[in-house]
Amino acid sequence: MLDVYAPVAPLFILAILVGGIILILSRLMGPSKPHARKVATYESGMRPIGPAVRRLPVQFHRVGMLFILFDIEVIFFIPWALVFRDLGFYGLAVMGVFFYVLLIGLAYEWFAGGLEWEQ
Repeated sequence: MLDVYAPVAPLFILAILVGGIILILSRLMGPSKPHARKVATYESGMRPIGPAVRRLPVQFHRVGMLFILFDIEVIFFIPWALVFRDLGFYGLAVMGVFFYVLLIGLAYEWFAGGLEWEQ
């Protein structure tokens, strides 16, 4: 069954090797003269205020995960809608349970304040 992917394997290996070789050669042969001004953080020509890496609030990551979760939900709903009539009542019941679980998750996030940006 995996033999249909056999022609892709050499190309995948070749792509990894070429990428690795290019990275190694550019590191070995490329110019590298680090200087304090070159490696300094750049903010529109102004001296940076505070550290370059700032911590993002957990809220930002929570909204991102919610977006991914509900994006995946839509990915499951589209194929189901295409074969809805072939699945019958069983398909409707299974998707109803799936929708119910996602609805509980959304309600929890809503009441926990996860959908409000500023708290």
